[in-house]
Order: sequence, then structure tokens, then C-alpha cells
Amino acid sequence: MPNIQQIPVPGSKLIKIRGDKITFRLTLPPQDHATAWLRSNIGYASVRRTEIINRREQNLPILASDWTDTPMHHKGKGVFELTVHLLETGVFEAKTYFIKPGSDTPIWPHGDNTIIKVEPWQYSEANSIYSAFTRQFGAGRFPTNNDHDREELLNNLEQEGFTVIPRSGTFRDLTKQLDFIINELGFNIIQLLPIHPSPTTYARMGRYGSPYAVLDYMNVDSALAEFDKKTTPLEQFQELLDATHARGARLILDIPINHTGWGSKLQIEHPEMFTRAPDMSFQSPGAWGVIWEDLAQLDYSQRELWYYMADVFLFWCRRGVDGFRCDAGYMIPLPVWKYIVAKVRREYPDTLFFLEGLGGKIKVMKELLENANLNWAYSELFQNYDRQQVERYLKHWSDISEHSGNLIHFAETHDNNRLAAISEINARMRTALSALTSRNGAFGITAGVEWFAKQKINVHGAPSLNWGSQNNQIKLIARLNKILKKHPAFGHDAKLSLIHKDDGTGIVLRRTG
Repeated sequence: MPNIQQIPVPGSKLIKIRGDKITFRLTLPPQDHATAWLRSNIGYASVRRTEIINRREQNLPILASDWTDTPMHHKGKGVFELTVHLLETGVFEAKTYFIKPGSDTPIWPHGDNTIIKVEPWQYSEANSIYSAFTRQFGAGRFPTNNDHDREELLNNLEQEGFTVIPRSGTFRDLTKQLDFIINELGFNIIQLLPIHPSPTTYARMGRYGSPYAVLDYMNVDSALAEFDKKTTPLEQFQELLDATHARGARLILDIPINHTGWGSKLQIEHPEMFTRAPDMSFQSPGAWGVIWEDLAQLDYSQRELWYYMADVFLFWCRRGVDGFRCDAGYMIPLPVWKYIVAKVRREYPDTLFFLEGLGGKIKVMKELLENANLNWAYSELFQNYDRQQVERYLKHWSDISEHSGNLIHFAETHDNNRLAAISEINARMRTALSALTSRNGAFGITAGVEWFAKQKINVHGAPSLNWGSQNNQIKLIARLNKILKKHPAFGHDAKLSLIHKDDGTGIVLRRTG
């Protein structure tokens, strides 16, 4: 095989932004009348999506008809180039080859195809996320001095056999705080924990029931709405969504795609779509050695379930939702995700899919980011504490974020203990660490971090956010978000590298933009 070289290197994995362009260069020993070509499926995302959909819905074979050969331009001295504009989102492949004069046999450079993942332009930079549990935004968001007395009263009622569900925060309560969250703190993405109806009596666990125990994927919990004869609960969610967009921000929904609550609409109408134990009892999912008894696990060996879940995502896209946090998404098989993503992106190509892969294998997460075209996944920086742990993790994180999909640093999630429960200094430092080590300005906090909230979020309850506390880190978070938005070192093409100086307790990260 002649000494031929391709740039980008064969087998490399690149992440680009829709609207970028990429130049392929093929260099070979000078020879007269040779021709060079680029074989790729760039620009034919719709063809690929249609084939994936038809494979599942009509059992048609995938013909790879999205692949084309494009001639490269001869620049002289055995150098050929072709610049391709990346105008569609998706995962594409490409490789160059040349043909000798008088031959029709392609000669390829050694190595695999180059993989190009093209992300929506809206997520190129300044991707700070504010995770909100709507239930917490009522009057209970403020710190009080009578929590103990109130809790004792409620416990006494429950012991007497009463069902006690205090008033929940509402969509309108959260809407009233958008100016603070978006304009003052500077967040660009609002992420809502599940907003669907959840159990109130039957199989309810905890005081409120878990939002992850979904009863109807295509509706909202009426407890999250004010009683208003002029609007439905779903319309009040639409008010929140429209108000978010009006402020230039985006909204993503948390969809628990792996399970429902007991007695869900889907379980009643299609019990065959759920997994069963040998004794025919419905099974519950779990992770980290814990079984979530208030949930019933879905069975994705049932093809009809694939179609149903794709319709769920499309239902919310048609309402204007910008993307989805895919709760326990690592538990869903790759072919299911490929179908759902193709189905959604055929109509809404810029939809964001944010994988919750915590608890799953790294290999599975990378496979879903690379082959199912999910966009982002959670970073595990929050689970690393000393310098050696953080340094080691950031090397691993950087490789995946640069080649597979951005891993988002959350300073704190609803599954973790509050940072401020250790100390306010700890909360400040971990928040800054998450922001300043991010890619594309993508980091997140959970509501209450800005107020140094200390009560862990229990999804079966509605703990205080410590809202309005005089001790807070509002100015720090606003400053961090301003840096992420304005400084070129936090843009999508910025390069990151760790600088090792000594054995101290600090780390140094070089950013070039």
C-alpha cells in the first residue's frame, strides 16, 4: 500500500457544531492523473433516519443509501482537499480514498472511518443548567422556624390513617422566579424534574409520592397548577415554557423512560409492556443495590413500547420543549434509543437528549453518546473529592467530552447531599470548580445551591430551598455564568489541558480559545 495520509486521522472522533465546516486532506506520493474522493454520509441525515425508522416499523433492511462519493480538489504535489459544510445534526462517518489512472479500485488510508458528531448550534456555548423541582417553589421554599412542629403535626395525622399531602409549588410559582433564575443568576437552561401525574393514594410512597412514578406520560400533575377556570394544568405548564423562551432560555423535561408508577395509564391499558417475575408479579427497577418499590419496570422487548415512547417525546416537542433529561437512560437498549432519536429528530433535529447514566457502565454511556446520538451525559466530578481524584477524573472526562459527548458537571443533583450541609465554603468551591472546568460552558446546579440550602432533596417530599437567605452565593454564580457566556476560553472550540505543578491541594487547568 502506498504511503498515503489523511487529515483528520482515520479513526478519529470529532464533535462539531451545526454550521461548522470540516476540511479533509489526502496526501499521497505525486503521480499523474490520480483522482481522490471522499466517501461519507454527511448531509444525508434525513435518509439515515428514515431507514432506521422503516427498519423498526416496516421491517425493511437498512441499505446505507445515505452514503455518497464526492470528488476532492487536487492542490498539487499529491495533495487533495475537500471542505464540507456541516448543516445537519447527527453522527456522520467519512473516509478519503484515491484511484490510480486506468484503475477502478479505491485505495484507502489505513484505519477506520472518521466519526463526526454534529451538535445543535444552540448548545455551542453558555449551557448553564438550573434544575428545578416545581413542587419546591411554593411557600415552603422559604426557611422556617416551625419545621419540627409542622412535621410532628403531619406525622400524627398520618399515624391516624389520614393521607396528608400539603400544597405543592406550581408552574406559576416557578414562572415568577424566572427573572431571578435567568436574568439575575444567568442560567440559560431550565431543567424540570418530572412534571407528570404521580400517585396520591394507591402505591404512593412518601408524603407527596415520587415524580419518577409517572402515571401518565402525556399529561402534567394537576397539583402543579393553580385552580383556574380559564386554563388547564397543561396550559399552565405552557405558560412556564413560553415565559422561559421569552427570556431567551430553553427548557428540558426529565422523562423517566425506564419505568412508571403503579396503576399508571400505560400499566392499566398495556400490562404486556411491563417486565414480570417468574411468578408473574410486576418487577421494580433499581440501582446501587436499592430496589425502587414504587416503580414498575417497562419491557423494551415489546416493539409497541418503542412506538409509544417515541410518541411521548414528540408530544412534548410539539408543545415546544427543547430537550429531555433521560432518567435511567442507560437501562434502555441501544436499538430503542436509535429509533426514538431518529423519530424525534426527523421532525425536531435540534432536540437535546441528556443521558442520565449515573450507576451504569462507562462503556454503555459512550455507546449511547456515539451510536444512538444522545448529546450529553452526567459527569461524575461531584463524586471526586481530593486533588488526585479530581485530576484523574478530569483526564477521563476530557477524553469522553471531546470525542463522544459533553459530560455535564453538576455541582449538586437531587440525588446528593447538599454541599452547604458540609459548609458554605464547600458549596462555593464545588460550584466554582464545576463551572470553571466545564466544556461549552455546560455546568449545572440544583435549585437551592444559590441559597446554601442544607436539606437534601427528597423526591417524596418538598424540603425548603432556604430561599431568601442573607447568606448566599448569588453574586458568585452570576459572575461564573457571565464568564461562561463572554470569555472565548469557554467556547465550543476551546482546548483544555491539566497543568501539573506540585503535590499541593489545588489543580491548574489551561484553557485556550
